[in-house]
Amino acid sequence: MQLTRTWGEYDASAPLPTGRIKWGSSEHLTLLSRTLLDTHDPYRPAVIDWPKLDEETRDRIVSLPIWDIAVATEGRAGMNVKTYGEQVRDRLLKAAIDMNAFEESRHKLVLSNMVEAYGIALAPEPEYKRPRDPEFAFMRTGYSECIDSFFGFGLFKLAKDSGFFPHDLVETFEPVMREEGRHILFFVNWVAWWRRNMPWWRRPIFEAKVLVVWLFLIGERISLARGMGDNSKAQENNFTLNGSKELGVEVTFSELVRICLAENDRRLSLYDSRLKRPKFVPAVMRLALKFAGKPRPAGAMR
Repeated sequence: MQLTRTWGEYDASAPLPTGRIKWGSSEHLTLLSRTLLDTHDPYRPAVIDWPKLDEETRDRIVSLPIWDIAVATEGRAGMNVKTYGEQVRDRLLKAAIDMNAFEESRHKLVLSNMVEAYGIALAPEPEYKRPRDPEFAFMRTGYSECIDSFFGFGLFKLAKDSGFFPHDLVETFEPVMREEGRHILFFVNWVAWWRRNMPWWRRPIFEAKVLVVWLFLIGERISLARGMGDNSKAQENNFTLNGSKELGVEVTFSELVRICLAENDRRLSLYDSRLKRPKFVPAVMRLALKFAGKPRPAGAMR
């Protein structure tokens, strides 16, 4: 798989908006697009020097039930974002969305190269079909990433602190984690901007799509949380909920949520504070904490 630059030229020297901005304004569009474009990391997956792992570490990583779905998810994301970008007319926004699609496809290539380097066997990849409704597909990808990145940030932190991922492998994957944060920041700001700029007659259709996407994603994750018995595919998809056990770290749900909240805040704090942050998943998790038990005393984590 060859990756080539797909986004158009833009004036990177043009000054960013100053002072307060109004969501939905042209300044907002400039800021959300330029933030993604200006923070692009031009690393090349083909030249990543995958660190050598001892046999025990390699076996632990190979045993994680996530690699098939991770590669397929990034493949679909690249197709969904790319297809939506084809219909965007604003040059700056199109450049940002095309870069987003490039980075999603690059994530897939990074994962593909990693599994090859460590001899991880994957199931045959599905065919990545062009979506019939590009906007709906883009929204499904964006909202799904808002959920998965929230838990992914916390699990990556656990894997790093526990030593499950060795330091060199953590550093290799860090650019991918940074990009996930940039993507969800861009997406929620695109939603806020588009809501205020779409034709009035499209608003009911758009809000219906938002509702359908969230109902689908919530329903999907509820069914996965139930485990679906011994279904192996369910176990793979359920990694974001049971991932701490797979990493050999026992933490309570409350502890995991607090780690995810802290990491989500830390990673998104790197970017312009005038941009909207993902709110729904963190708010739901903070609400869940109110009904959860008190955290264990310090030192009780095993």
